[in-house]
Amino acid sequence: MEQFVPLISEVGFPIVVTLYLLYRIESKLDLVVQSIQNLPEWLKERT
Repeated sequence: MEQFVPLISEVGFPIVVTLYLLYRIESKLDLVVQSIQNLPEWLKERT
């Protein structure tokens, strides 16, 4: 059991940081996807 504590502390922190960054990137990617989906409608309005 004592061998798992350092392993969890070494591996756990990068996992938490990765999940946090993925969450932040996901919200920004959703905005990009929405903008791309609205682009044809916006182009039709301009012509």
